[in-house]
Amino acid sequence: MCNMDYIPRYTRLRDGLEIPTVGLGTFQLIDMDTTKSVIKDAIRVGYRHIDTAAVYGNEEMIGEALQEIFSDESFGVNRGDIWITSKLSPGSQGYESTIYAVQISLAKLKLEYIDMYLIHWPGTSGLDPQDPQNKVNRIESWRALEYLKDKNMIREIGVSNYQISHLIEMEEYAKYLPSVNQCEFHPLLFTKDLVEFNQSLGIAFEAYSSFGEGNLVNGNYNFPVLEEIASKYCASIAQILLCWGMQHGAIILPKTSNTNRLVQNFESQKITLSEDDMDAINNISLTRTKRFIWDSNIIL
Repeated sequence: MCNMDYIPRYTRLRDGLEIPTVGLGTFQLIDMDTTKSVIKDAIRVGYRHIDTAAVYGNEEMIGEALQEIFSDESFGVNRGDIWITSKLSPGSQGYESTIYAVQISLAKLKLEYIDMYLIHWPGTSGLDPQDPQNKVNRIESWRALEYLKDKNMIREIGVSNYQISHLIEMEEYAKYLPSVNQCEFHPLLFTKDLVEFNQSLGIAFEAYSSFGEGNLVNGNYNFPVLEEIASKYCASIAQILLCWGMQHGAIILPKTSNTNRLVQNFESQKITLSEDDMDAINNISLTRTKRFIWDSNIIL
């Protein structure tokens, strides 16, 4: 059960590009020294996928870290080895503002192109969730991302926090369907219908908050079944949660500033859960559900 041989996983996107299945989430990394240290440690561990967003306020820090990494031969990587994702702020929805936002992200990240850029939220800051202008704005934002993709400023375009209704409407207006939809996903929010709908459209599902904002690993929510399964595989509960997400076909984005946990999270790729153990974790949501982050079901 404790065999540790593995090959890092990749997920093939709709147009054939491959994205590293395990990425590093950077939400709440807001200190320059800490952010640069975490990014460098992650690259040395083996991470090749960094996820950020305009609203995280750390694109410039990540850009500086990347430049130092690319100029240091001891890291053994160049720009083409690293996958960078960023996201459009809900306050930047609209055609012209989206183009400007991407230009700002490129400048802060010090990159000539961004591997993937997502619309972070289906609504617009300051608008009522039921305002029809939300749809108008996200259509215009998507048109802008399609334009930037055609200009090779972005390799892949996608969305985040989109529900089934938002994806259905995209089939009406999108020249390119999203490559990815990034959403909260863990055993207390086992959105099986959403995952399967994405996959039916050829949209890769990306999971954030795999630990339920830490609540599934810090003792706030205890499930004996997770402890039993972790023991069986000589693993931590965090590793089991990440493996569970990957076996549902998800790209995962665990975040930590602790070097040991960086390693453990990356090594979750070494584990393959049995069908029975997957079912046991799935069944957690039958008795308790909890969403820890914003709920986009309210956005018209």
